[in-house]
Amino acid sequence: MTEHETNAGESEVERVASLVPGLDAVLCGGFLRGGLYLIQGPPGAGKTILANQIIYNQAGEGSRALFITVLGESHGRMMVHLGPMRFFKASFIPEQVAYISAYQAFEDDGLKGFMALIFREVQARRTMLLVLDGMSAVEAKTGTGFEMKRFTHELQTLASATDCTMFLLSAGSGPMSAPEHTMVDGLIELRQRLYGVRNERRLLVHKFRGSGYLEGEHAFRITLEGLTVFPRIEALLATPTPPTPRPGHRVSSGIASLDAMFGRGIPAATMTALVGQSGTGKTTIGLQFLSGSSGSEPGLLLGCYESPERLRLKAARMGLDLAAAEQRGEVELLWHPVGEQILDELAHRLLNAVRQRGVKRLVIDGISGFRQAALETDRIVRFWSALSNELRAQGVTTLHTVELRPIVSYPFTVGITAIRGSLYEKRVPSGRTPVPVRGAIVINNGQALLVAALEGIGIVVQADALLAAPVASGALQRLLPGWELASRPLHVVRLPEARPGAKLRTFVDFVVERLG
Repeated sequence: MTEHETNAGESEVERVASLVPGLDAVLCGGFLRGGLYLIQGPPGAGKTILANQIIYNQAGEGSRALFITVLGESHGRMMVHLGPMRFFKASFIPEQVAYISAYQAFEDDGLKGFMALIFREVQARRTMLLVLDGMSAVEAKTGTGFEMKRFTHELQTLASATDCTMFLLSAGSGPMSAPEHTMVDGLIELRQRLYGVRNERRLLVHKFRGSGYLEGEHAFRITLEGLTVFPRIEALLATPTPPTPRPGHRVSSGIASLDAMFGRGIPAATMTALVGQSGTGKTTIGLQFLSGSSGSEPGLLLGCYESPERLRLKAARMGLDLAAAEQRGEVELLWHPVGEQILDELAHRLLNAVRQRGVKRLVIDGISGFRQAALETDRIVRFWSALSNELRAQGVTTLHTVELRPIVSYPFTVGITAIRGSLYEKRVPSGRTPVPVRGAIVINNGQALLVAALEGIGIVVQADALLAAPVASGALQRLLPGWELASRPLHVVRLPEARPGAKLRTFVDFVVERLG
């Protein structure tokens, strides 16, 4: 069952929130009270940490929890390992969180003695959450699938009668690989994915009775805070937040001439890509856009390459006091240098920062940082689509920079005959001084080249026929009248079996008329 499926006619069962960041979002609200859940994964996957994190989080809300071990890590060693974790509270032991060993009862009387101990302790302590650690050892000693199913059924009966939510920890892997898997209410697997030399932890919900959940794998980290799960963005935001309409509203880019090209500024709540090679001014434009931030229109820059210190220095050289804007709370700088980042972690941190401050101006300086973080590259289109839709719905106007590699070959060429090309530059009126721009702009679009030349960005090499009108009007002037670009034959090609449509015929007629 997915998040988008409904249970019409079913009464709502009370939830027990895990309070583990991101996990309750995957479970669409948390565990169901009185449910029996299996958490499985290989050694070191994080099962014990996750279970302890859940019970200590709930103990902080007033619940009583019991952690029972069979064969595994001793309680003393467990306390040593849990000690640095920030969710761990030694003061909760033993009143709110108790640890007991069931090894002797299980060794002496098997599953019957084990079940008797569980029943006695749950009743005596009025336990609200129970963890059974070592189910792999129990299954190995029992040896029969029927006995394990009967044991699981008795646990379900006890959980339902006492409203105690139970978690079984097992070293198994994969769906339905053990007898008890068909009996439990939910099955969560913790995995470790190895991609080349990189390792990424993943959480997968195989089943979850009575509720929707986000399907597929979701990345997570283990830090001193415990587990933090990052629900997959395209799953979590399959339906974006309903947008707040702002018809006709435009946002200044901070550059008057660029605003004029857009027609009074950038349309609000849109995504605009700044594409160019390194050093062409993408970050500079982003900083100018960010300089328009205010208390009513907060700004945010998420950078993957240049540190906040370098950005503040660059802004100061441009006459922009970025540090002062930060102190006033108008601008925030987030830096996530390219490394072993988790793709969905970047997106969640970005969205959290946007929501916390109501950000309206956003600069993502280095979309390639997201690409570098993606272990499954086929996700990028779906991921970016979901993230973009959510940013638009939040009313955020976004500029994101895209690094353009130098063009060494063209994907296609157009033309019929040889093209004459010459050098042109903008004719500068007397009394005005052109401002030099560092770097080079590489474009394979003739109209974009014309706009760049008309804006005085630099010299353009273009076919004479395509620039006849601006040259005649005096907007552009030809350089080196005696020099011409070497002619090159260009061709329009199509599949022999394809019938040319109206658009293609119109295009061919245009090329022949203008260049033939």
